[in-house]
Amino acid sequence: MTSEDRLEYLGQIAAWYYEDDLDQIEIGRRIGKSRSMVSRLLREARDAGLVQFRVRYPLRRDSLLEDELQRTFGLQHARVLAGTRDLEYDGMMRRLGRLASRALERRLHSQMRVTVGWGAALYHITRAMPEIQLDDVMVLQAMGSVGDGDPAIDGADLARRMATRLNGDFRSLAAPLFVDRERTAQSLLSDRTISATLALARSAEVAVTGIGSIDSSLSGLRRAGYFDDSQLDQLRGEGVVGDLMGYLLDENGVVLNIPQNQKVVALRPEELTEIETVVGVAGGAAKAAAILAALRGGYLDVIVTDSVAAEAILALNHAPNDLTGVT
Repeated sequence: MTSEDRLEYLGQIAAWYYEDDLDQIEIGRRIGKSRSMVSRLLREARDAGLVQFRVRYPLRRDSLLEDELQRTFGLQHARVLAGTRDLEYDGMMRRLGRLASRALERRLHSQMRVTVGWGAALYHITRAMPEIQLDDVMVLQAMGSVGDGDPAIDGADLARRMATRLNGDFRSLAAPLFVDRERTAQSLLSDRTISATLALARSAEVAVTGIGSIDSSLSGLRRAGYFDDSQLDQLRGEGVVGDLMGYLLDENGVVLNIPQNQKVVALRPEELTEIETVVGVAGGAAKAAAILAALRGGYLDVIVTDSVAAEAILALNHAPNDLTGVT
């Protein structure tokens, strides 16, 4: 049996079981196999990607916080995940990824471009994203790749995975996010392929980005190996509260004029405003100052966050001199 014949065989068994509601005993009679063998064949069909499951359980939202965020920051939409106070961070991020995926689904259609950053939030979004049969979709990586960190959260892999989910193509950015010299960054940004990819990214209809914290336990830039704890402490002393697309921001969302921001290979935060809808995804109280900075900078049209972060964001916005004191 060829590999194609094998997949067709497994697909027929899966269709009988999941679509026609035949039990494993009846399927076994049809193919001359035992019930246990049918069970193994169904597992093989799932492992081969012929069968996919999606559990769409309700995700509780806090409509009062959503309305307040929208009014305060002039957003198109806000999505606030409720009931996260007692959740561990990873569990909260998995649910936030599902909520963001649903918010993104509403904006997807054929013949469009989608720009993506990288990080844990994007990882959970791509995991939650269902397969949607669209036509002529291009997913564009708009941040250089991670350093020595987890490749699962890297932009190239995330762009590829999202493109696969949307039946589209993708373009990666063949460069690191941070380089050693400003001249090197300018050279890479001027490279024909990289500049063309970023130009396409600016022309996208939708962009999806995480928002980075300066907190050493959550910083994606630290996990990627670009900064260590002492460097993060120094950046905090220089007024950095977080990053967007790798660029370091102050409490008002201004891209700081510091050497680190001259060595980034990515779409600049202000270039995001050329994109029709920019969706920012981040959660947890420790990210409140960074999220607030991105909101104050006017870079986002949609925010997807959790209730704990939303409460902290709104409280900080009324006490702007205390941004760096939130942990």
